[in-house]
Amino acid sequence: MLCYWGAHVREGFGLVKPDQVKHGNFGIRSVSPKTAVQDMSAGRSFAGFIRDGKVSVLRLRSEDYDHDGKLKHPPLKKDKIRWIVCGGAGAVLLSDSGKVLIMDKPTLCEPLKGLNNRQVIQIACGDHHSMALTKNGQLLVWGENSHGQLGLRKDHPGSPSAQHVESLSGIPVAQISAGGDHSFVLSLSGVVFGWGKNSAGQLGLGDTAERHVPTVVNSLQQKKTVSISCGGEHTATLSKGGAVFTFGSGGSGQLGHNSFEDEHYPRVVAELWGSKVSQVTCGRRHTLVSVASSKLIYSFGCGVQGQLGNGEMIKQSVPFPVDLPTECNDGYTIEKVIAGENNSFALFFKESGNESEPNPSREILTLDDRMVDRWLSESEAWRVGKKDINRVFSSAASLNGSFLKTSCDKHYQTSEEHCGLDFNLVKTSFAKLSKNERSISEVVKVVQETLLPSLNENQTGVESLRVYLLLPELIRRLQKQQRTELTEELAFKILQLNSDARKVLETYWSKLPDDWLKCLVKLFRKASANLIGRIAVDNINSDITTRLPKFVQILQTIYQVCCSANRNITKSNFIINEINDLLDVLQTINEDVNNKWEWFNLTGKINALIAQQNYYYAILKSLISFPCIFNLEAKCSYMKNRIWQGSFEMALRRTSLLEDSFSLLRTAKQEHLRELFLSVFYTEDMRKTDVNKRDFFHNVFKELCAPESQMFMYNDNQTMSWFPTKLRVEKEKYFLFGILCGLAFNNNSVVNLHFPLALFKKLLNVKPSLEDLIELDPGLGTLRCIQDYSEGIENLNFYFTIAWDGSVVELDPAEPGKKVTSYNRTEFVDKYVDYILNKSVEEVFEEFKRGFFKACDKCIVEMFEPEELRGVLVGNEEYDWDILKQNTTYEGSFNAEHPTIISFWEVFDELTPNEKKAFLLFLTGFEKVPILGMSAVKMRVRPLFSFTQDHLPQALTCHALLDLPIYQNKETLKAKLIEAINHKRGFWEE
Repeated sequence: MLCYWGAHVREGFGLVKPDQVKHGNFGIRSVSPKTAVQDMSAGRSFAGFIRDGKVSVLRLRSEDYDHDGKLKHPPLKKDKIRWIVCGGAGAVLLSDSGKVLIMDKPTLCEPLKGLNNRQVIQIACGDHHSMALTKNGQLLVWGENSHGQLGLRKDHPGSPSAQHVESLSGIPVAQISAGGDHSFVLSLSGVVFGWGKNSAGQLGLGDTAERHVPTVVNSLQQKKTVSISCGGEHTATLSKGGAVFTFGSGGSGQLGHNSFEDEHYPRVVAELWGSKVSQVTCGRRHTLVSVASSKLIYSFGCGVQGQLGNGEMIKQSVPFPVDLPTECNDGYTIEKVIAGENNSFALFFKESGNESEPNPSREILTLDDRMVDRWLSESEAWRVGKKDINRVFSSAASLNGSFLKTSCDKHYQTSEEHCGLDFNLVKTSFAKLSKNERSISEVVKVVQETLLPSLNENQTGVESLRVYLLLPELIRRLQKQQRTELTEELAFKILQLNSDARKVLETYWSKLPDDWLKCLVKLFRKASANLIGRIAVDNINSDITTRLPKFVQILQTIYQVCCSANRNITKSNFIINEINDLLDVLQTINEDVNNKWEWFNLTGKINALIAQQNYYYAILKSLISFPCIFNLEAKCSYMKNRIWQGSFEMALRRTSLLEDSFSLLRTAKQEHLRELFLSVFYTEDMRKTDVNKRDFFHNVFKELCAPESQMFMYNDNQTMSWFPTKLRVEKEKYFLFGILCGLAFNNNSVVNLHFPLALFKKLLNVKPSLEDLIELDPGLGTLRCIQDYSEGIENLNFYFTIAWDGSVVELDPAEPGKKVTSYNRTEFVDKYVDYILNKSVEEVFEEFKRGFFKACDKCIVEMFEPEELRGVLVGNEEYDWDILKQNTTYEGSFNAEHPTIISFWEVFDELTPNEKKAFLLFLTGFEKVPILGMSAVKMRVRPLFSFTQDHLPQALTCHALLDLPIYQNKETLKAKLIEAINHKRGFWEE
C-alpha cells in the first residue's frame, strides 16, 4: 500500500483508477495497486514507481509545467529495475544487473557513460548531480560541480560521465545520499563525510564554507550513525539507538528544533528523544521520520501545501504525527517514507512477522567465513568464491570493511585511536586461506597486481588505513620470495602516505596486540635481513641500495612507536645481525686496501676493490639513520671502519697541551673536522703515533675537568660535574671543550668525563628526567619523595623557590612564593629538573653542543642511545679481570705455561684495584673499560729482548701490546711493573 499527501498530483498517479483511491484525513490518500509498488521516489520533476521490476514515471507539475503528466513506461528493453531515485531535473535507475540508466524525460533512458562494467549497488540523485556506489566500494559521481558537490576538486568543471572519487577509494561505504547541491557518504563504522554547498551549514562542519573534497563530520564521530538523508539545504542523520540529528537550513522548521534558525553543527531533535526512530528522510524543505515499532510517522518543516499530513498548512518547527489512515495499522509495516519537493509518501508492506534485515544487494562486498569456506571447498562453489574473494582483495574499501569488531558495537568507536578491527577474526580467516595453496596464490596475485597499485597516499578518513594493518598479517603467511616482494611494495605505500595518515597508522601500531606487533616487526626485519644478506654475497647491485632503506625506515618508525608507547617488545626484536657480516666484509676490504695497496696496483685490481669499498660504505651510510637495526657491536664497528677524507694534525707541547690545542682548534677549518682522522705528535719527539693521541685525550680532559679550570661546578662529593649557571671563564672555552669531546668520540677514544646521563640525553634531544638530576646531586632524592607523597604535602612548606649554584631562583616568576601542593607537585618537580638541567645552562650547553657536532657526524652520534653514547665516550667500570686474562694471547717464546707469564699473572692478581686500573691505562691509554666490555680488550704479550734488569715493561696502547722483559724473579717483575704503570703510561722507552 502507498500513502501520499502534499501538493496536488494526478489522482492515484495512474497506478489505479481514480475511484480506487482511498481518502483519509487532511488530504492523505492511499492506493493499493494490483501489482504492488516495491519502491518509489519523488523529486522536483518526476515521481517514479517500481512494480515487479518494471518502472513507471509520472511528470509532476511545476512552475514551468502546469499540470501532471501521464504515467509512462520508459523503454528499458529487458532491464529489470530494482531502484529509482528522482532528483531536481531527472532520475537515475538501477537494474538488477548493476547497470545505471539516466532518465531526463519519461520516454528517454540512456546508460551512464564511464561505468566500465562496474556493478553498482546504490544510487543517489541531487538537483544537478548524481552518485553511484559499486559492489567493490568505489564511489562514482557525475553532473555539475558548481559548489564542489562531486567531491573531485575545486577546479573540476563537472562531467556527464561517471568519475571515480579517489579520495574515498579506501572507505567501506554503507550509504550514499545527494541533496540539492551537497553530498554525503556514510561508512560501515558510522563515519560521516560531507562535501559541496554549505551556505546554510548543511555539511555540519560548523561554518558555511563550501567543501570540494569529502570531509569528515567530526561532531558525528562515534554517534553510531546508521542512516543519512539530504534535503534541499538541510541534512538529517539517524543513529543506531534511534536518535535523529539535523543541521543546515532551518528557515521552514525542517530541522525540528522548535526554531527557524539554521544550524551549522548536528543537533539532536529533542522532541523525538526516546522514540527509537527507524527511518529519516529529507525533502526540499521538510523532513519525515518513521517509528516502525509504533507504526508512526512524524513530520516537520514546510507544510504550506499539506506535505506534513497533519492538517496544518504552515511551517512547523517541531515533529508532529502524520494522521495516517486506520488501515495502515491493520497488518502493515512501514517499509519506506519518501519526502519529495512538496509531497510526502509512505510505502507499507504486509507484515511478515520478521524484522526487516539490511538488503545485501545494497551492501559492498566484504569477506566473511562463509565466503572463505565456499572458496576453499572442492565443489563448483569454488568458482563463485574465487570471483568474490578476488573482488574483496582487489578493493581497499572491501578489505577495510571486513573483519569489523561488531561485539558491543566496538567498530563504531573507530577513530584516530581505535581501528575497529577484530584481530582474532582476521587471524582465523587468513589462517584458513593460507592453508590452501591455490587460494593463497590467487590472493597474492590480486593483491600485487590490483590492490597495492590502487592504494591512495592522500587517504580520507582513518578507516582507509585498516588495509595497512591487514596486509602484514596476510603477507607473513606467504612463501619467502612472495613475502619479500609484497612487503617491499607495502613499505613503499606506507612511506607514500601523507604525514597525517602516517601519524594515525603509527597510533594504530602502538595499540596492536603483542603478537601482532611482534609479527609486524619480524616481517620487516626479515625482509631487511634478506636484502642485507644478499649484499654480502652478490656483486655490486644498485637496485638493493634503493630498495633496502624502505624496509628499514618502517622498522625504525615502529621502533620509535614502541618506545613512545612503552610497549613490551625488546630492542633485540629489531636488530639485524646480518649487518655485522656486512661490516666484517668491509673491514676485510679496508685491510686489503691498506695492507696490499702496492700489490693491488700492480695487478690492476685496485679500482675494483675501491669501488667495492665505496659500495659497502654507501650502503652502511644509508642505514645509520635507522639505528634500531644495529646492535652495539655493529655501531662501534661502523665507527672504526669509516673512510677518512684526510687527517687533522696537532703538533703540541707536552707542557702546554690545553693552550696549544685551543690555539689549533681556533684556526682549524672546523666544518671539516668530522671527516678527518686526528693525528697527534709532540714537538719533543715529533713521532705520530696513536699512543700520542690517547695520551693527549687523557691529559687534556684531566686538565679541563679539574676544579682548577673553573669551567664546571661539582656536586658535594666531587664525583659529578655540570655546567655552571654563572660563567667564570670565556664562553668560547665551552665551544672548544665540545670540539675536543667530539674529536674523542670520532676517534674512538675513551675519556674521563664525570657528567650525568643528562648530558648525553641532551646531545640526542632526549628530555632529561628526575633520575638524571638525582645522579648529578643525590641529595635531591627528596624530590622523588615529593612526587610520590600521598597526602598533606602542603604541611611540608615547600615552595617554587630553589637555591642552586649560589643563587635563589623562582621557578614560577609569574607567581613568586608559590607553595607546593598536592595538585602542583608534579609541576614543581618538572620545573626543578628543567631549570637545573636545561634553562640555567642553556647558553653554555648550546656552545658545547655546537662544538661537539663540529667535530663529529650527527648521524653517527644519533645511532646511539644516551646510555650507549656515554659508554662510547666515557667507557664503563665493569672491570672483569678474568676476561682480560682469558682473552690474552702470547707471541714469540711466550705461552700460558711460560714461567714469566705465570709470574706476571700472579703479580697482577696481587695488585690493588687502583693498580689494576692503572695497568689498563698503561696498556690501552684508557682508564675505563670500553663500552663493549673487557672482552674488547685483546691484550698481546711478547718478550722484550735486548734489555737489562733495569728495563721496565713497555706498552703500545693502540694495539694493547705488552712488551714484557724476562726478569730473574717474581719480585723484580712486580717492582718494575708497578713502576711502569705509575710513570710511563704506555710510552716507548727512549
